[in-house]
Amino acid sequence: MQAIVSGNCPAKEAETKQIQRPGKKGFLSFYTKGEEIFNAVSHIVGGAMGLAFWVVLAILAYPDAMALTGVSLFGFGVVTLYTMSTLYHFLPDGRAKGVFRVFDHCTIYLLIAGTYSPFCLIALGGTTVGWVVFAIQWVCAVAGIIMNAIAMNNKVVKGISMALYFVEGWMALVLFPLLLETMSLAAIIFLLAGGIAYTGGIVFFALGRKLRWFHSIWHLFDIAGTALQFVSILLLLI
Repeated sequence: MQAIVSGNCPAKEAETKQIQRPGKKGFLSFYTKGEEIFNAVSHIVGGAMGLAFWVVLAILAYPDAMALTGVSLFGFGVVTLYTMSTLYHFLPDGRAKGVFRVFDHCTIYLLIAGTYSPFCLIALGGTTVGWVVFAIQWVCAVAGIIMNAIAMNNKVVKGISMALYFVEGWMALVLFPLLLETMSLAAIIFLLAGGIAYTGGIVFFALGRKLRWFHSIWHLFDIAGTALQFVSILLLLI
């Protein structure tokens, strides 16, 4: 396996080691032990938060089948993403960590499509536009998951993945005129604020392997984005 190190000091080498791909001995973390502990714990919190959100929204959505489906897809996406991320960051270096890194990236698509589902099925429920966007989101999610499962480290796949994240995430701008008619101003503000939090976090994600703790900061942006968009969905139901 090939490591990128800086300087001749062993401690410095251990601090800056970055392994680019799984090798014969398995996948090695891109991050320090301290970072990985923070990454795992932060997303344990995110997962617990997501489960609580799921329960609250399901109670409010019941017995409306359309609303219950929408919030359940949101809850499933949130809990699955944070669970896979926690396991990835918690596991020691090795093949299992490499496998869960793939799961971690794949579940980002579940989060995005799951977050859109309540807005498509509740705010735009019963409309052609709502169903079309719902279908596009889940087709993109399935395509993204398949691509990442097969060749996540491929440069082309990485580029397509980032493009899909951005396009899927900000498709709401196309729906903005319709959402203004069916959502309160407060719900729209929280929806946009969540999108801004997720998008702002991408900068820290992109630099996470080069600058210490940037990936951990990205986790905090993720949690903020999830919480803000939960409030938006909550406002759809009350």
